[in-house]
Amino acid sequence: MFARIAKPQWILKRSIREFASSASRSADFTHVVIGAGAVGLAVARKLAERDGTSTLLIERHGAVGTETSSRNSEVIHAGIYYGPTSLKTKLCIKGKQMLYDLCEEQNIPYRNAKKWVLAQNAEQHESLIGTHDFAKSIGVPIHFIPLSEAHAREPDVRVEEAVLESPTTGIVDSHAYMSYLESDFRSKGGDLACHTRVESVAPLESGWQIAAKNGSSLEVTTITAETIINSAGLAAVPISNSILPESRYVKPYYAKGSYYSYNAPTPRPMTLVYPAPTTGAAGLGTHLTMDITGAIRFGPDVEWVNDPTDLSVNESRLPAALDEIETYLPSIRREKVQLDYSGIRPKLGKGGAVWKGDGDGFLDFIIRKEEGYEGFVNLLGIESPGLTSSLAIADMVDELLYR
Repeated sequence: MFARIAKPQWILKRSIREFASSASRSADFTHVVIGAGAVGLAVARKLAERDGTSTLLIERHGAVGTETSSRNSEVIHAGIYYGPTSLKTKLCIKGKQMLYDLCEEQNIPYRNAKKWVLAQNAEQHESLIGTHDFAKSIGVPIHFIPLSEAHAREPDVRVEEAVLESPTTGIVDSHAYMSYLESDFRSKGGDLACHTRVESVAPLESGWQIAAKNGSSLEVTTITAETIINSAGLAAVPISNSILPESRYVKPYYAKGSYYSYNAPTPRPMTLVYPAPTTGAAGLGTHLTMDITGAIRFGPDVEWVNDPTDLSVNESRLPAALDEIETYLPSIRREKVQLDYSGIRPKLGKGGAVWKGDGDGFLDFIIRKEEGYEGFVNLLGIESPGLTSSLAIADMVDELLYR
């Protein structure tokens, strides 16, 4: 066990909330959430709503949401790809509506841009029919549009066979969204410790002990919590493996996706454009999205890496990306497509991003209370559609702990 030492300022500055039930609680915090990405922020905010509790959110970087949550497409997904019984489907559909409602209520910038999935041949068309029928079966709005309508609405988009439109897909300013979550979490009495790296987590007879370093200090501080939520994104699997026995270890996989900006006035579609998904692929293809200002970007592709901190953009991948983009946007000016940024998705294997049937290698979220480790909730493999699902994931974590 770790020696108990005096608390530094990053702990002492916590807002004190009176415990409603008893004075017997001896833990420093009721909840400690590790990782302040979109999901960790949403979870911490939800838990901070509970009367008589205290919540600490720990983030190793100097600000919230600087890893996967801010290095993605900022798409609000509809939930059409993830199978009938997966957590991804359930939480994406619920989270999508919650996110739209919150954006509307709190004036967080968003746009219901809609999404097209394109088929260029009969085989792809057949695949889109399956996607259409599945979406209908789970109550997600979706429909085919005539090619004549597609050409009239987006004349620069090439499509030869079929267009499947998802009318509830949109985009959100992820930075504004996370800024709101952080502010609201603090307003509910939550405490945020940035520049704080978790060194180890150990179970106590009742509760948990967390050892952490703050900033450049070499001093290890220990705090205690009644419950611990591992929402550490790229670091979630290493943290989980440091707590659980080897027989329950999970292997992390890191899928780096590069994004490309476009600096020309045309073409400028106003709809999100995706190629038909490739069976077994770890992503949805190099698709066209845009930010809230309308600036076009393409990506992500998939590059498997061993280092989750390697955010370099690989110039050698640009030609293949341009070739894929030209299949649906042939008038693109290749010289105006530039390397922009990359993000890394925390995956649990190299299975496909799209569910094609049981046993196809599709990988779901893991969100569970760990058996034999009271008060420990593990969130692993929280990749896309994690941003869309974040508010629903927060509800689920709250239910796991309290219902």
